[in-house]
Amino acid sequence: TAAPGPQLFLSLCLSRLKFPSDLDELRELAETLKFYKQEHYGYVLLLYCSAYLYKQSFAIPGSSLLNMLAGAIFGPWEGLFLACLLTTSGSTFCFLLSRAFGKQYVVHFFPEKVALLQRKAEENRSSLFFFLLFLRFFPMTPNWFLNITCPVLNIPMPIFFSSVFIGLIPYNFICVRTGSILSEISSLDDIFSWGTLAQLLAIALVALLPGALIKRYGHAHLKVDGLDGDGRDQAGRHRKRR
Repeated sequence: TAAPGPQLFLSLCLSRLKFPSDLDELRELAETLKFYKQEHYGYVLLLYCSAYLYKQSFAIPGSSLLNMLAGAIFGPWEGLFLACLLTTSGSTFCFLLSRAFGKQYVVHFFPEKVALLQRKAEENRSSLFFFLLFLRFFPMTPNWFLNITCPVLNIPMPIFFSSVFIGLIPYNFICVRTGSILSEISSLDDIFSWGTLAQLLAIALVALLPGALIKRYGHAHLKVDGLDGDGRDQAGRHRKRR
């Protein structure tokens, strides 16, 4: 069956599509968008990129489900490329918005956490890139909070950009691969196929290996004591209230 035209696709977007909040909604949305992608690839790509950048730019939670959606719609490798590109671009937009309009609000609402990160950033100024990588691999501080706080810490844009792109590759890979696997599974037997098990093993290795390496480097060269203290809880509590 041919996919309907652009006008009907736009009508569907306005009336039915919404951000997924669980795996059932994710699977349903993925099936719908995969159907339309057959003849309207550009529209689906534009819709997905716009939604992703919107959530990332304004620090709205839910990137994991959108990464999984990328894997389900575009496949594991194209989905990974999109997830990495959009995560980095959206985080950069968030960084710029915070630098232009939000620095005083970040300091006002999270004074203890900002003070802690400022102190640690100064202590690790000579290894700033690896310090930020450490924070991305081990989210003692939520990614959305790092995005809005880095302007306060006077993090240079090139270091911020590269640390986001590299530091979130394992996370993006795990989410995208998971979405790709979920879109291919139709029964419990599919879970225990050799192909699926190999992909799950690859996900486990990608999750563990970079983290182990950067953790070893961090213990030897970085000063990160205290980052998992009260400041994190303060940011988390405020985010929940929002």
